[in-house]
Amino acid sequence: MTGSDRELDGTPFVLPPLFTSVAAPSPGAVFAQACALAHPDAVGTLVFADDGRDLAFAVVLGPAEPLRTARRAFLVCMNALADGVGAHAPPEKAIRFDWPDVLRFNEAILGGGRLAWPEDCAEDAVPDWLVFGASLIVSKRHAGDPGLTPDSTSVEEEGFEVEDRRSFMKSSAQFLMKSFEIWTEDGFAPLADAYLSRLSGDTAPRGISETGDCITGDRILPLRPALEAVAWLDPATGSPRL
Repeated sequence: MTGSDRELDGTPFVLPPLFTSVAAPSPGAVFAQACALAHPDAVGTLVFADDGRDLAFAVVLGPAEPLRTARRAFLVCMNALADGVGAHAPPEKAIRFDWPDVLRFNEAILGGGRLAWPEDCAEDAVPDWLVFGASLIVSKRHAGDPGLTPDSTSVEEEGFEVEDRRSFMKSSAQFLMKSFEIWTEDGFAPLADAYLSRLSGDTAPRGISETGDCITGDRILPLRPALEAVAWLDPATGSPRL
């Protein structure tokens, strides 16, 4: 274990094989730091930080498809995030997605995910890297009375059974490894079904296109512009919207 495998306080942090952890100075710096580190030799690098308010982590991926189809990896990562959260969640409370990037727990926003790719990569070229980033709301004590922010929740409020919040990252990484194995062996369809089974909305989705767009009964929800919007992120704070 190297120095990069320790959090800022020196506590050991063991991830599944193929992943290497790097501590960032703050949750708001995690995604940018992962993008700065991103290159083919950095695949599997997981950057993380937890300041008691937010837990953020981002992982460098090594796509093997053109960018236009490789963005589907985002949906796979979101489902792995939901599975990782669900592994430590109180029972009988639903984990849902608002298309495509908002993570809801017990009907309230718990966090979200985002994706980055090389700016100069053409749609039909294989990108050197992708970066998936995720943020979870750890505590809302700083926001005052929870009644003032009823559309969001936190790990603290929901009573998750975790001694070490980094367990969310470890579990998500484990599910992510399994998901990419499924993609290789069985194709994308079962992963699309898993994501769609958690998607909120009145209209039942019919499927995911090869470019990651959501196909519903009467319209198509494009993936790329939605990823560029990052609906759950408050640009003023760099944290999930409360």
